[in-house]
Amino acid sequence: MARTVFCEYEQRETEGLDFVPWPGELGKRVFANIGRTAWAKWLAHQTMLINENRLSPMNPEHRAFLEGEMQKFLFGRNAEKPAGYVPPAD
Repeated sequence: MARTVFCEYEQRETEGLDFVPWPGELGKRVFANIGRTAWAKWLAHQTMLINENRLSPMNPEHRAFLEGEMQKFLFGRNAEKPAGYVPPAD
């Protein structure tokens, strides 16, 4: 049976993650309070940030930026799109 959590992002009980997805206290917080769907949404947003801002996950400054954006996206509800981002036409 899948583990369930009350997802702070979706504000509902949902299926939890299988493992801690990020190192440190933030990873533990995500594991305890974020569901699979919200994590998938963050991964899509993170990919957009990496591509639009030409970030490298190997760069410590870029990783710190992504960690801050993850906190905003999952727990703060005030994450922004990159400057000049235009959503794809459907």
